[in-house]
Amino acid sequence: MNAVEAYKREKHPLDVIADVREYAADGLSFAEIEERAGDGEWERLKWAGMYAHGKQDDYFMLRTKAPGGFLTPEQAEVIGEVADEFATAPEAFGGAEQNELWGDAFLDLTTRQDVQMHWIEIEDVPEIWDRYDAVGLTTVQGCGDSARNVLGCPAAGLDDHECFDAQPVVDAVTDFFTENREYANLPRKFKLTITGCAHDCAQSQINDVGLTPAQKDLDGEPYYGFHARVGGGLSDGPRMASELDVFVRPKDAVEFCRAVAQTFKELGDRENRGVCRMRYLVEQLGPDAFEEAVRDRCSADLRERGEDLTEGYVGDHVGVHDQKQAGLTYVGFNVVGGRMGGDEFAAAARAARKYGTDEASVRLATDQNFLITHVPAENVDDLLAEPFAADYQPNPGPFSRGAVGCTGNEFCNYAIIETKKRTKRWARELDARIETPPGLDVVRLHMSGCSASCAQPQIADIGLRGETVAVDADALDRDVTANDEGDALVEGMDIGLGGALGGDNAFLDWVETAVPADAVVPALEALFAVYVAERAGGERFYEWTRRTDNDRLRALMRRADAPVSRGVAHDD
Repeated sequence: MNAVEAYKREKHPLDVIADVREYAADGLSFAEIEERAGDGEWERLKWAGMYAHGKQDDYFMLRTKAPGGFLTPEQAEVIGEVADEFATAPEAFGGAEQNELWGDAFLDLTTRQDVQMHWIEIEDVPEIWDRYDAVGLTTVQGCGDSARNVLGCPAAGLDDHECFDAQPVVDAVTDFFTENREYANLPRKFKLTITGCAHDCAQSQINDVGLTPAQKDLDGEPYYGFHARVGGGLSDGPRMASELDVFVRPKDAVEFCRAVAQTFKELGDRENRGVCRMRYLVEQLGPDAFEEAVRDRCSADLRERGEDLTEGYVGDHVGVHDQKQAGLTYVGFNVVGGRMGGDEFAAAARAARKYGTDEASVRLATDQNFLITHVPAENVDDLLAEPFAADYQPNPGPFSRGAVGCTGNEFCNYAIIETKKRTKRWARELDARIETPPGLDVVRLHMSGCSASCAQPQIADIGLRGETVAVDADALDRDVTANDEGDALVEGMDIGLGGALGGDNAFLDWVETAVPADAVVPALEALFAVYVAERAGGERFYEWTRRTDNDRLRALMRRADAPVSRGVAHDD
């Protein structure tokens, strides 16, 4: 049993929710919390949706769940107001000027359709929870070794490309696992995605459980339901999910997901945290044996697979789109890197009410963007003229449209490099410097501060992974502090190319390693110049990189007037 398992055995992690209210009432500091409850409390606090990263003592990151990305305008407004009021940096950390792009009081939209806030003090958490309770929001199990936020298509119920609206199933599975003590202590985090969308917007191939639309004749009648994938994931040891030979009726989805969780609970590794994710269990047993184990634990009648209705992967809802409801549209706003002001998010929620129908909603997408739905076509121009929309217009350049960034070393202990500011600046710089060919609406550029893959770099056209790089100080075009050997330590990245989900899914290849950060944009500019010249038909960038030898890709990037190849990973 590893240390985390010992912490969970010592006290059920859901008990920490009551403890938070006690700590808040007593005004405890981090040191006093640890003195009272031991160092295991930092792990258990994750079940309350709270991360104590340790970069800023006495301040938490708070994660709010939005199942399927769905928020009512009232819920979205409360989230924005909470960020604006409570996610504020103290003067000791720079106050409103602590971040030159966003100041403070901002929030982050995540790749798992959550909302994250920083600078949260424990004495404010009970009030935040009370405000959330009033509109049906929660942070419970936003983190921790339990079922996380359940993903879904952000355009559920709106688009013609969906086979059926799976949001009710998302909500039912969410309701089953949230605060369920029996399944709140799994070997590791448990990530689910459920969609009726033919475009697999919810990324079933990289989740522990992925339910995707299918059809099967039952008793002579065609019946909509789900096919199932299991064992997908990124980080170290990425794995594409395996298909099971099951057809899951919507009414059986909760029971099926429970049976998978039960299998993971019983058979998953609780000793080595490095290999305790469910994908390692699926790999160890094999998909057939894993399926048998699930069937043994499932009370529902699981039929064999039917007709698969998934047509590929899109995962992008930026732009103005017609809904299947006549006269209505939804607008996908582009939030480069997922960060925006709390006041802006609250304003977007109010705009949803102002310009939308009574069914209007705010939806979070897995690419860190958001949608406002049920907008009559005649109201779209007025919506886009709202002040909040100025920086998030739905017609961005391809790099801005596809840019995803993790939290980075501004707040995260694991991240090696800064990511949020860099993601926004680089995406816009690349849009300005590179003339992409017609028809290339999006280039997925994902920047992760470390190997944990929170920004999902392995499935991007271009994946960037943080490194600390030792480089000859003379090779840089700026003043740096060098050691006695003339080397300087700078932020750098590994560059990966060619990732994608869908019918031609594959993880990218890490083509160039230990590139000083200053050299990345010139390297990509050199690479795209050749891609544009050699592009065949409507070839996507990732397709071109796959048919181009890695040695040649590396050589093309090294044509840049920048020290692309002159760095060495600091730990080599």
